Amino acid sequence: MPSLTRCRGRCLLRLLVAVIALVAILSSLWRLHAASAGVEISTQRIDGVPLTLYRPAGVERAPAVVIAHGFAGSQRMMQPYALTLARNGYVAVTFDFAGHGRNPAPFVASLEDQQRRLATLSAGLAPAVALALEHADPSGRVALLGHSMAGDVLARHAAAHPETVVASVLLSPYLSPETEVASIRNLLLVYGALEPEMLHAQGLERLAAVLDTEVAPGEIHGAPETGDGRGLMLVEGAEHIGVLYAEGGQRLALDWLDRSFGHVSQGGVDRRGGALALLFLGLVTLAWPLAALLPRAAATPRGAGLGWRRSWPVAVAPAILTPLLLWPLPTGWLPILLGDYLSLHFGLYGLLTLAALWWVRRGDADSETRAVPVDWSRLALATFAVMLYFGVALTLPIDRFVTTLVPDAHRLPLVLAILCGTALYFGADEWLTRGQGAGRGAYAATKLLFLLSLALAVALNLAELFFLVIIIPAILVFFLVYGLLSGWVYRRVNHPLAGALANALAFASAVAVTFPVVG
Repeated sequence: MPSLTRCRGRCLLRLLVAVIALVAILSSLWRLHAASAGVEISTQRIDGVPLTLYRPAGVERAPAVVIAHGFAGSQRMMQPYALTLARNGYVAVTFDFAGHGRNPAPFVASLEDQQRRLATLSAGLAPAVALALEHADPSGRVALLGHSMAGDVLARHAAAHPETVVASVLLSPYLSPETEVASIRNLLLVYGALEPEMLHAQGLERLAAVLDTEVAPGEIHGAPETGDGRGLMLVEGAEHIGVLYAEGGQRLALDWLDRSFGHVSQGGVDRRGGALALLFLGLVTLAWPLAALLPRAAATPRGAGLGWRRSWPVAVAPAILTPLLLWPLPTGWLPILLGDYLSLHFGLYGLLTLAALWWVRRGDADSETRAVPVDWSRLALATFAVMLYFGVALTLPIDRFVTTLVPDAHRLPLVLAILCGTALYFGADEWLTRGQGAGRGAYAATKLLFLLSLALAVALNLAELFFLVIIIPAILVFFLVYGLLSGWVYRRVNHPLAGALANALAFASAVAVTFPVVG
């Protein structure tokens, strides 16, 4: 009778959690869709470039702004600024650079090939500027707003077309030394306050060289109203990606453009940060009661079950050896920039973990583990269900409200190729950190070691792998979220394979879609 009461209590608790999670999901979706109220959004392709036009409902012409994303981003990542501008009476145009998002044209194979990189970026920018000019007010002027990698090409376009580009807002920009900024009208640089001070210093040095005076964050030199405004602003609490969602950054950009165009805005800024947090909190929380519905594949938990004394060499060795072994090897085996290296890192890391596991356990009888039967049909069903939840409940909202994450046809082969590496890593890691007797906190420790291993790889080959630094925080978030979910799955299914394969597919898809495709 007490056990029946406990069972009913757990069922009621799961039902309550599911209802609360669903309420959070539905309310956040309503808020996110309401953000585009009063804005007409249309998509088209010009010269193969996917473009999206945002404009106030019923308005054909207005002050126009071209918005460009950064490396490994997409036009969907720039939605907060596009919606903020459109709600305040502007026409905004976003687009995907070659190799990014839904643009199938190849990006450059090497970021160090500056001439080809700028030519490729300029080819994507040109149709976006043309579309913006079609919908610009009678003055025939536009403004440019871009993030990170886009800063260089936007600055060059603004310098070459001062008669049409009235202002430029560059968010955490990369500016090559050869890029001339003196002739740019109304240049505002915006950085996240949490970004390295080295990046702030670079921006301050570029402005100081133009103004021939010392420049400090928060200062405005000249005036946007007269076309000679210059300034650098820091957004509190934001880093390189967070600056895209920070309300402070949007207000700075909106005020700068209002002063440059002589425009008055009254629509406020996009506040999707809270709604996104609530949405994904609801989706992650919903996974807990749903995990209880999965079939159990084994009577007792499967896994290596190594304590800390035996597992730490298995965990540490791949973290050190993987970047050292890959350091001298050439990349480029997949037509995706940096994604090919990540796939190799995942795959070799997994192979080394499996080899270390075999070495440590080579003398174990393992009779108790082998005596536990596995119901493979139940395991397959559980794995499919978890993959479905990861792929639909988590990936689709990210693709709709954050950045492009659903692979299209030309990226599906890349997903399968990268899956070979991620499946090895997550399969080996899940087996190492699960099972009866596994060290407490081992799962978190191995993820930290993997991130440190990536950091070591970047340090060994900074020129080619520098941009991996940008996505390490994103990998950390993925580890936290998918690790939590796979833990719930494991405690129900009793086998590491279900969570391992779901994690592997989620990471393979994210890498294949996020990083630019090259020729």
